[in-house]
Parts: sequence; C-alpha cells; structure tokens
Amino acid sequence: QVKLVESGGGLVQAGGSLRLSCVASGRTPNNKAMAWFRQRPGKEREFVSGIEWSSGRTDYVDSVKGRFTVSGDNAKNTVYLEMNSLKPEDTAVYYCACGWRSSQWSGGYPYWGQGTQVTVSS
Repeated sequence: QVKLVESGGGLVQAGGSLRLSCVASGRTPNNKAMAWFRQRPGKEREFVSGIEWSSGRTDYVDSVKGRFTVSGDNAKNTVYLEMNSLKPEDTAVYYCACGWRSSQWSGGYPYWGQGTQVTVSS
C-alpha cells in the first residue's frame, strides 16, 4: 500500500507563488514516476507535471511551462511542485499521483493523494 499526502495549497494573489509538497510512504516503487494533476471547477482532471525518479526526467503541460517546476527529494520520498507567476486559471484542486511509468494519462497512476486546494485571486 502506498500513501500520498499533499500539502502547501492555499490562497494567493495572481502573480504570486506557492510550493506544493507530496510525501510518499509505504511500499513505493523503487523506480517510480510521480506526477501532479489538477481538477479545475467543472473540468476533468488534467496532467500538470511529472518526474521520473530514477532519471530525473520531467514533463509539463504547455500551460505551466516556464512557471512551474517539479522536483524530487529521494531521501524524503517527497515530490514538490514550485508554482510561480500564478494565474486565476491555475485555481484547482491539485493531486499527487504515483506509478511505475511516467505518463500524462491519469489511468497510469494507481496511487493518489487526497488533493490540496489552490486558489488564485485576480
């Protein structure tokens, strides 16, 4: 069993920054891939960013490239999402996910956190 716990969400003004954290515990895959998805009001869950643990290779959706940075701390089994230049359209519940292979498809991740709310005011 794998448990993922996100933190770091909150309310921020447009142009501001937040850093989300996701701590993984339990029987996490050694060569795992971890990702951030978000679900905006009235929208489907969408891929935001991901990282392959062994290679460090990262991936981003076009709308956040240059603004968001994903990183991982192997010692802490934690993945971070640094979000800068936030926009009102970034408002969403952000979810952490863990799987064996990097993918932009939510079905590729069997383990999910409970989500953390990010609200960006204009």
